[in-house]
Amino acid sequence: MSTRPPLRGILETAVFADDLARAQAFYGGVLGLDCVLDTPRMLTYAVAPREVLLVFKRGATREDSVTPEGVIPGHHTEGPAHFAFAIDAADYAGWKAYLEAAGVAIRGEMAWQRGGKSLYFDDPDGNVLELATPGLWPNY
Repeated sequence: MSTRPPLRGILETAVFADDLARAQAFYGGVLGLDCVLDTPRMLTYAVAPREVLLVFKRGATREDSVTPEGVIPGHHTEGPAHFAFAIDAADYAGWKAYLEAAGVAIRGEMAWQRGGKSLYFDDPDGNVLELATPGLWPNY
C-alpha cells in the first residue's frame, strides 16, 4: 500500500441557488465577496486565500460539462446546504449588527464549549450560513 499524500484544506464549498442575480446581490452585495466568475451556470467568489465559494444555478450542473480542457462531472443537491465563514472573535458583534442592519434575520447563535461562537442566518435560497470564531473545532 502506498503512503497517503497530505490534504491541504478545502478549496471549494458549493451551494445551489434558484436565481443567480439574487444570489449575487446577497453574496456580492450584502456579504461583500469578490465575484471572480459569473456564468449562466454559476457564480464563484474569492473568500480568502485558497478558498472559493461556488454558487451553482439549481439544475444547471446536473449533467457532465464537456470542455476542450476536460470533463467536469455533473453534480447537484436538493434542499438547503450549510457552510461556515471563519471570522475573528473581535468581529462577532460587528457582523451581527451589520447583518441585522442589512435586514438579514439571525436564525440562531451558539456559544461552544471550546470558547468559539457561531451566528447562523440564511441566504435568499434557504442555505444555512454560519459565521464562526476560533474555538468551534479543535483545529480552529
